[in-house]
Amino acid sequence: MAAAAGLSPAHFSREFKRAFGESPHQYLLTRRLERAAALLRVTDWSVADICFAVGAGSVGSFTASFTRMYGRSPVAYRRSWPPATRFVRIPRCVAMAYARPQNRTFREDQATASS
Repeated sequence: MAAAAGLSPAHFSREFKRAFGESPHQYLLTRRLERAAALLRVTDWSVADICFAVGAGSVGSFTASFTRMYGRSPVAYRRSWPPATRFVRIPRCVAMAYARPQNRTFREDQATASS
């Protein structure tokens, strides 16, 4: 991304962190975990399938990161939501589109809203 922006990796990372409040790496991990949480709520995919669908490298590190962020394991998180997918079957492509995180955390959104 730094090369596409025409910046050095270090400068890009500093500017990204200044704009979004977290490093590019942390931002990516956060978005992956948000996506995984959405998939756990609306699909009946296995935790391993969700892990690899969001781009995590291993189920163990995914589970540890998910537990750290949400305070419970992926399986416990899924159990805390109604089992909607057992009653309604929808195509995987629709589930993936629906499961995209809706809340935006970009700092510039707040600046634009107050302008």
